[in-house]
Amino acid sequence: MKASIEPGISVMEATVSGVHAAMQEGKLSARQLVQDHLDRIDAYDQRGPGIHSVLRLNPQALAEAARLDAQAAANPAAPLARLHGVPLLIKDNIECEGMETSAGARCLRGNVPAQDAFVVRKLREAGAIVLAKTNLHELASGGETVSTLGGQTLNPYDLTRTPGGSSGGTGAGIAASFGLLGIGTDGINSIRSPASANNLVGLRPTMGLVSRSGLVPCGLTQDTVGPITRTVTDAAIVLDIIAGHDPADPVTSAGAQHIAHSYADGLDAKALNGARIGLLRHFFGDGPEHGSVNAVMQQALETLKAQGAALIEIDDAIVPDVLLADTLVHLYEMKADLDAYLANAPADVQVRSLEDVVASASVHPSVERTLANAIALAGNAHDYRERLQRQQALREQILALMAARGLDALAFPHQRRLVVPIGESQAERNGVLASATGFPAIVIPAGFSAPEQHAPQGVPVGLELFGRPFSEALLIRLAYAAEQALGARKPPLATPALK
Repeated sequence: MKASIEPGISVMEATVSGVHAAMQEGKLSARQLVQDHLDRIDAYDQRGPGIHSVLRLNPQALAEAARLDAQAAANPAAPLARLHGVPLLIKDNIECEGMETSAGARCLRGNVPAQDAFVVRKLREAGAIVLAKTNLHELASGGETVSTLGGQTLNPYDLTRTPGGSSGGTGAGIAASFGLLGIGTDGINSIRSPASANNLVGLRPTMGLVSRSGLVPCGLTQDTVGPITRTVTDAAIVLDIIAGHDPADPVTSAGAQHIAHSYADGLDAKALNGARIGLLRHFFGDGPEHGSVNAVMQQALETLKAQGAALIEIDDAIVPDVLLADTLVHLYEMKADLDAYLANAPADVQVRSLEDVVASASVHPSVERTLANAIALAGNAHDYRERLQRQQALREQILALMAARGLDALAFPHQRRLVVPIGESQAERNGVLASATGFPAIVIPAGFSAPEQHAPQGVPVGLELFGRPFSEALLIRLAYAAEQALGARKPPLATPALK
């Protein structure tokens, strides 16, 4: 029998604190919460507008929720676990015990892990329920979120546009309230791009703060894992849970001493007052195609200024596009890192190397060239070393800039033009700065472009805040204050509340 939430309680735009308050008042159960999200997926993901954000559901989700309800009923005086009963959407290149992890690729069918990825285990230990695995740009190797297994995910704000990528399934699903919290991965832009395109919050943590074990890799110098949520507070709660040392991912040894006591405690709506934020003007476009984004950004920046932030113009091309393009190393690492992952895949997986993946002739056409390039570049040690050296030079250059100007953060639009229509490749995204340096960045909703035929609300635009290594606590405080002042989050009209 279908369980419904008490009238007046809706999963639309639900938050962790909101659902827990309803649970503690006896107005909501974990099972009811899960069922209502499943109902929305049924109504809008494959049917209705056909968002196509979900690749597969967790068949045990309702049973897990019922178990949590029984535990809470047995000890009603006990406080709820941090994420008790909260439904998660997990990008399908992150392992979840007993659920296929295909990265959207037909050739990875049968990849059913025996254990959770570190971050998934931490979230489940906090009481969360994995509701579904989400579509992504196949093998996380593109920005439009299309795959052989999931097809093309649509942007719920404009069904003719992409949802960004590669974590676009998670982004579209969280925007449409198919889950309460989302987890994505970010090799270049892949958490922050869907956040920008779907009016969400997306956090790329400092390299070493969050484990990547259990991840289908693209290139581990740049790959990381982070939250995609509807609010900054919920992103901070997720980071509180997933940040930590994992012996299976040695890079987290560097981050262990930098973990904040809490990223979610002490958020202050007045945190922008006195903050010094550098505007990377080179990261703003100056052509007619950039007008929509620039108009939203100008209004958002005026709001930040009104909250007491000092906005410091940085007009010179401190970080030229050509330098950024020459710092990325994922294509040089993809073969070795993916081969190592596939070597340990379950016996049912038929591919054991990147060459096997290409030879399968089953990958989506949008990634064929990327995979071929990765094979060709795998042995180019000289160019690879030079790019790593450029990354280090870029880190030093950015730190020197921030020190010289006394900056708390840098700010710019995540994407200089609106997220592209389906059939086009993403253009002029700025997220590469964080991926090339390994420094943290957070995207928040800045506003919407003017309404148009296919986008009655307009198209979302995201503001990116970039900081020094392990400055997540500061970035989150600034992002929270900006979020509260801007009030730019709106649910998409294409996926309204169910009657």
